[in-house]
Amino acid sequence: MRRDPSGSPVEPVTSPENQELAEEALLIARCQQGDTAAFGSLIRHYQQKVFAAIYNVIRNEEDAWDLAQETFVRAWRNINRFRGQSSFFTWIYRIAMNVTIDRLRRKKVEGAVEFDDTIGMGESIEPSSSTTPHTAPSPLQDLQNHEIAGQIEAALNKLSPEHRMVIILRELEGLSYEEIAAATDCSLGTVMSRLFYARKKLQTLLHDVYEAI
Repeated sequence: MRRDPSGSPVEPVTSPENQELAEEALLIARCQQGDTAAFGSLIRHYQQKVFAAIYNVIRNEEDAWDLAQETFVRAWRNINRFRGQSSFFTWIYRIAMNVTIDRLRRKKVEGAVEFDDTIGMGESIEPSSSTTPHTAPSPLQDLQNHEIAGQIEAALNKLSPEHRMVIILRELEGLSYEEIAAATDCSLGTVMSRLFYARKKLQTLLHDVYEAI
């Protein structure tokens, strides 16, 4: 144990972040022993974040709450599979994205036939690059502008579920390529490919919007 100049033992200083992680680890351990009250504490801590992540994808409050509830049900059923190899939020975020994309698939979103996970030779994308052209602003960044929000929403709905997911996680939630890969349980190359094709499709669908801004 570390001691001060007088020789007295000094208790190690625990940062608030480390303290929070330690408390969370204890809650998870209790959950894995069947403690529903501990799981309730985790739900209260993460429910707003999970809801917000889902809502940003589907843009429907009622559906977002339903899917958030389904996320936590799935998390409880699979809590013993959590091994701490990623943060608990990353783990539950991945579940949230899975239930969301399942819902989008059930709605048979237009454009699914265009899904393609391959990038042609010479069409590589840097991991840090934007999903929109360097020479043009992103209309997704103006989603709050009511004059174009409807057009953007319609265009997003025409993407396949997989493409819609990654473009929203990148452009609206600001996740890095690596974070999107973790959230969607895909390889980095797959994420880059989906973003590439999602961007191309949106450029076509939102041609008039790009011209107007």
